[in-house]
Amino acid sequence: MIDLRNISKVYNPKKHNEFTALDDVTLKIEDGEFCAVIGKSGSGKSTLLHIIAMLDKFSDGDYYLDKINVGKASESYASKYRAKNIGFVKQDFALIEDYTALDNVMLPLYPIKAKEKHRKGLIALKKLVMHKYADKEVRTLSGGEKQRVAIARALVNNPGIILADEPTGSLDSKTAMEIMSVFKQLNDEGKTVIIVTHDQGIAKLCNRVIEISDGKIVAG
Repeated sequence: MIDLRNISKVYNPKKHNEFTALDDVTLKIEDGEFCAVIGKSGSGKSTLLHIIAMLDKFSDGDYYLDKINVGKASESYASKYRAKNIGFVKQDFALIEDYTALDNVMLPLYPIKAKEKHRKGLIALKKLVMHKYADKEVRTLSGGEKQRVAIARALVNNPGIILADEPTGSLDSKTAMEIMSVFKQLNDEGKTVIIVTHDQGIAKLCNRVIEISDGKIVAG
């Protein structure tokens, strides 16, 4: 379970450009939920996702993952926990264009043996029906294909939590629906899926909608 307690995030504290991105946020997400986080640009939704992913520190509060206070964990512990338990899909795919699809998917598997990396990478690509593109350079792929590779990379360690930041933002509506069906399938398989989106239509495809405004949870 994801358990955020009174989380605040302040950028540039005590400076002229101080900005409160999250303000006393308390939120619980049970294992196996399929959630959308919605809100206007600058509302704090991406900051919230990055804190859940343990990619950003918060200023105040406590963060428990499976009853472990990960907010007080060392960076080394956080990095290892994140690699094993959390898959993150970024808005701009964050793929290396000159690498093949398989090479991109294998990146989180460093430093295990090459043969095992290859096997796990292909399994993840096959799950996304992208195994036939394994040896294709990412720059030759379409936007939807790149997003599938990005999701495969997030899945390669078989994490229980999948987080996605505007995963359909740069896709046409047909491809966006295909990508959402992938997330729905992952949720059906028992994974906790949390998607940040500004698109109400995308949000309605999730089982729970959490709305954030001015750094506060206002619904969900």
